[in-house]
Amino acid sequence: MKLKSLLTASLFLIAPFAIKAQTVQISASEADAKIVVDGQILGTGNAKIKVPKNSCVNVKVQKAGFLKYEQTFCNKKGMAEPPKKQFFDMKKDDAEEASIKTDQANIDFSIEINKKQDVAEVWKRANQIVTDYFDAIEVADKETSYLRTSWSIQSFQQNTIRTRLIIKLSKSEPLTYKVKLVSEFSGAPLTSVKADEQFHDWDRVLRKYQNVISDFTTRLGNQ
Repeated sequence: MKLKSLLTASLFLIAPFAIKAQTVQISASEADAKIVVDGQILGTGNAKIKVPKNSCVNVKVQKAGFLKYEQTFCNKKGMAEPPKKQFFDMKKDDAEEASIKTDQANIDFSIEINKKQDVAEVWKRANQIVTDYFDAIEVADKETSYLRTSWSIQSFQQNTIRTRLIIKLSKSEPLTYKVKLVSEFSGAPLTSVKADEQFHDWDRVLRKYQNVISDFTTRLGNQ
């Protein structure tokens, strides 16, 4: 009996410290934000998630136009217990606020030059338009009518955007240039401008470049 009593007492003392499944109440400041748990949408705005014993779960809170939030909750021995509640105060995506969605990104636009303009003057004006928007020109070859700016880079809270302009001769008669506004994103802040493998085409352009194509059309085009 004495041994049985000791075993019962031991189990009673150990039981409160045993790992068991935990529940976390997830909520977001945006009522329609998606709550994604281990790759599956569990709800919008609010959701209860279970963190099984000896396991971890990954939670992402997402909404278009807002920064993305991600947190992992673990329920393992030696690790801090998951909180009872977790609130995500979502902030606007500063990269999207500084840009516009457009079909002018990463597309060659043909601009037929006004025949009344002198060829040398056209090239001079083209350079002037470029320097209105970009600080540095990487290549400028008047003989072949090819110009490429250096990358202009801007970092945001969760993204890095790089932009450049490329001008090349399309045909001589009638004189036509192809103008391309290259806009790329990395999906992470402070990405090196030289990390080509981390950048991808972006279907948006920073607002400060939104009038580049229209300026070429207006100031050089055959209208």
